[in-house]
Amino acid sequence: MRTGNEPLHARSPLKIRCGLALWGLLWTIAGAVAFVNAGRPEWAAACAALAMVAAADLAMVIRHIRQGPHYQPGKDIPPYAPDQGRNDAFGIRNDTGRRRDTRP
Repeated sequence: MRTGNEPLHARSPLKIRCGLALWGLLWTIAGAVAFVNAGRPEWAAACAALAMVAAADLAMVIRHIRQGPHYQPGKDIPPYAPDQGRNDAFGIRNDTGRRRDTRP
């Protein structure tokens, strides 16, 4: 069962994205350190560049989480009503002019 009408009001799983960004940041830092110790500066630089990308993503996700329920709806915010197949807002119709989900 869907909890929102995704085309209009999609909800973002920011907590999972935060965890994945943190996981990626830790692995890229560990990789950069390991490659420096192994004497591979090119790979260490690549890992350091990825660590910067992961850190920027983590900072953006944390900023969105701190901005409140507008960006991260919690359990106290009710879900949106499901779309129920009403795609008229997007003008999605088939070749004969009918909506896609209707029968002849």
